[in-house]
Amino acid sequence: MSRYQHLITDDNRKWWTLGAMCLALFMVMLDNTVVNVALPSIQRDLNTSISGLEWIVNGYTLSLAVLLVVGGRMGDIFGRRKMFVFGVTLFTFASMTAGFAPTNSAVVASRVVQGVGAAFMMPGTLSIITDAFPPAQRGKAIGTWAGVSALALAVGPVLGGFLTEYVSWRAIFFINLPVGILAVLAALFIVKESRDSTVGRQIDVLGVAALTASLTALVLALIEGNTWGWESPAVLGLVAGSVLMMGAFILIETKVKAPIVQFDLFKSRNFIGAVTVAFIISFAMMGVFFFLALYMQNILGYSALEAGIRFLPTTLIIMVTAPLAGRLSDRIGPRWPIVVGMSAIALSLYMFSGIEVGTTFSGLWVGFMVLGFGIGLTMSPMSTAAMNAVATTKAGVASGVLSMFRMIGGTFGVAALGALFQNQAQVKLGESLSSTAGLTVSEQADFAHQLTGGTPHLDGVSQAQAAKLTVAGHEAFIYGLSHAMVLSVGLAIVGVFVALVLIRGHGASVDAEPAAARQEADRVPEPAASVA
Repeated sequence: MSRYQHLITDDNRKWWTLGAMCLALFMVMLDNTVVNVALPSIQRDLNTSISGLEWIVNGYTLSLAVLLVVGGRMGDIFGRRKMFVFGVTLFTFASMTAGFAPTNSAVVASRVVQGVGAAFMMPGTLSIITDAFPPAQRGKAIGTWAGVSALALAVGPVLGGFLTEYVSWRAIFFINLPVGILAVLAALFIVKESRDSTVGRQIDVLGVAALTASLTALVLALIEGNTWGWESPAVLGLVAGSVLMMGAFILIETKVKAPIVQFDLFKSRNFIGAVTVAFIISFAMMGVFFFLALYMQNILGYSALEAGIRFLPTTLIIMVTAPLAGRLSDRIGPRWPIVVGMSAIALSLYMFSGIEVGTTFSGLWVGFMVLGFGIGLTMSPMSTAAMNAVATTKAGVASGVLSMFRMIGGTFGVAALGALFQNQAQVKLGESLSSTAGLTVSEQADFAHQLTGGTPHLDGVSQAQAAKLTVAGHEAFIYGLSHAMVLSVGLAIVGVFVALVLIRGHGASVDAEPAAARQEADRVPEPAASVA
């Protein structure tokens, strides 16, 4: 690639850098969407329950959420490009092992490792972009970054559906291999190394362990609560342990010299508002994509490809809206784009809460379009508000915290909505199955455990019974889905008020990089910012 080195100049390097970061982001976001579409096929092939499917999603998002701040901080300490390359390499390797996984547990294990790799890669994309662009151009750059993310969301369901239907669900992981190799090469030849020379090299191992234990315990309790019983010693113990470990984490962070979460960041109203909105929008988005992917295939009867195509109204509108929203936030500030965007998300979720057994896609596409508009209008201004609220030298840890809140929101979205869905669906299923003769208590429990709304998998069930169970399963699925969407509506409305109260409305970088912070950043010697 050295023969093309003359094409990269000091004037255009930032745009080449943006392109390299967007390539890696494309891979990560593509992986999210292709997995959702493939879930029903994975379930049938590996004979897993809905809880097992939740772990395929949450194994990834949980490890990513916990380690995002660590990845951002290690990038600040040891070099953002170096940690970025490490993350892409690990993510690509785990994609290969996921493709060869023989069991659901093996898929989950690979997804956990993917999350670790993404945790080192994702903060690097945003912090490297923030370092490469001045504050006045960050909205445009981050808007492009978000637009590429949306492009992956658009391509992912269709590509994932095509590969799942005509090749195998395993192919959705193998497609990451060439993209990962290209991302590594682009980073090595284009991106300049940068780091935060104002921090030491300590890593808060105790803080990472405490946060990991707290979040894992709570997510495990949410996912398995319906199976184990919400008042069971195991679930109550997990919740109590989660609270205790979160308290320990907060205590540790106030004592160590190099905390993984710098609470000084939360002195900015814009930063608090941005990370709160990040949690809420991911909570809603991941829950919607998870359940609607199952709904469209198992109830509406679409193939994986047909279901993927029907996500396009959402993802294409995100792709168009996100870059425009980034430019808009540069002009008028992030508050009103976020307020309007979160309002649109709440409206779309309200529309989805009205899904009935007889609903067809013609009753869904408007909701998908409104959802895409809301997400696209929110994501770029949210990221810009957060990154402009801190000094450039703190870009790594700030992007790590922002991304951590996004991923924790997604994890809790799938887990909490899944818990509510299973609880309400099982209540409805119990009412329906009480009148179904010839089905034992254990068979009813088995059917409830594997409930996804599709055809039941019970041995020894007659064709007539199977038909009744299918109808009952569809009704129970819709009932649980409706309640899950209502919860999401309430949380989205909270996001609207958070944006109104906390995020300031004027200027592209209102409390971003105050003069003292900018001067401090400017004093960083150039050699220190180029550590290999």
